Amino acid sequence: MVHLIGPIAIGLWLGIVVLIAVLTRQRWPDQQELSRKIIHIGTGAVVPLAWFFAVPAWIAVPFAVLVTLATAINHRWRIVPAVEDVDRNSYGTVAYGLAITMLLILCWPARADAVCAGVLVMALGDGLAGLIGRSVNSARWTVLGQTKSVAGTLTMALVSTLVLVGLMLVNGNAIAWRVAIGISALATALEQVSPAGVDNLSVPLLVGLTWVLLIS
Repeated sequence: MVHLIGPIAIGLWLGIVVLIAVLTRQRWPDQQELSRKIIHIGTGAVVPLAWFFAVPAWIAVPFAVLVTLATAINHRWRIVPAVEDVDRNSYGTVAYGLAITMLLILCWPARADAVCAGVLVMALGDGLAGLIGRSVNSARWTVLGQTKSVAGTLTMALVSTLVLVGLMLVNGNAIAWRVAIGISALATALEQVSPAGVDNLSVPLLVGLTWVLLIS
């Protein structure tokens, strides 16, 4: 029963996030990206919650697989439109779930901090970059059909750095600014190449695995 507390808490949290996204979609039907970003940012808390509740791998990995399958089904049939309806062709939510699953398989629970690093950089850095990049008027450019901006790119770099430094503090590591900035720069550069939402897979994996190599 103790092992079920974490998954139950995570399931409730995911339900709350989806509900907020659905209500947001109903309130602002023309802001399709907003509800999707709520899902994107909100689900980032899942891994820290699993770490906090010490969810074992034999529960965490199948749970992540089921969620990823659910997002794939939803992507195909749009059962919950608030999760998927955007103004471009994107497999981002499926790639995001796949990235989390792969990091869990590779690193959980021995390097739960690395999984958190990869997921939180994507959830907060990329999530806020998408919102701010669209809201703030700044210079823009296109990479492989995807529009990027100065405001969004700077947000990604800054938030990612702060996330990594914060994780160092929480995990009891000495603050290594050069490492945090370096990983953030790599993640920001990789986020520029994001056709069809592929950065949702590449960025968490890059950040998580680089964290394993550079942070003991």
